Amino acid sequence: MRYTGPKVRLSRRAGTPLTRKAVSYFEKRPYPPGEHGRRVRRNSSDFAVRQAEKQKVRWYYDLTEKQLVRIYENAKKRSGRTGEEMLAELEMRLATVVLRAGLAASIYAARQFINHGHVTVDGKKVDIPSYQVKPGQIIEVREKSRNMVPFVEAAEGVHADDKIAGFLAVSHKDLRIAVIDRPKREQIPVPFDEQLVVEFYAR
Repeated sequence: MRYTGPKVRLSRRAGTPLTRKAVSYFEKRPYPPGEHGRRVRRNSSDFAVRQAEKQKVRWYYDLTEKQLVRIYENAKKRSGRTGEEMLAELEMRLATVVLRAGLAASIYAARQFINHGHVTVDGKKVDIPSYQVKPGQIIEVREKSRNMVPFVEAAEGVHADDKIAGFLAVSHKDLRIAVIDRPKREQIPVPFDEQLVVEFYAR
């Protein structure tokens, strides 16, 4: 089941900011949520550490357990390292690409934009956030959606990171993303260790 509660709460449970908005909140309260959050003693067993890392991945990309298992199984079939292939597949999801390009403030906003039909791939509307994009494809905001406040902000670069992901070519003014290549590990800035996730599922 996908988590639908307060997003900052997830970051505090994970022990690291999972969204841009969570950074300032996390600096003030870098401990688990709840009445006894400050006093909670973490279980440091190998299983607990790996499970916690797996949960970070789920929350970071807004996935269900079933979706993450499927991505892991797909990654195992590729010739590269399973953890890196898993991350690459996660980064090539349409929702993640929209986020990485700076067209949305969060993965949740990116999912919503796609679900509501505001995004096209190679000129065709795609309303599936998990859609796997491929190198050479072009992602754009539909013409009739461009006057909406979130996209006006995106065109001004409000949601963009200081450095755009190296596997994307982005024109914020045109609300256009070109997928150049499949991402390499060093191009993916994530707050977790994917190898621990691989070990969790391989146990």
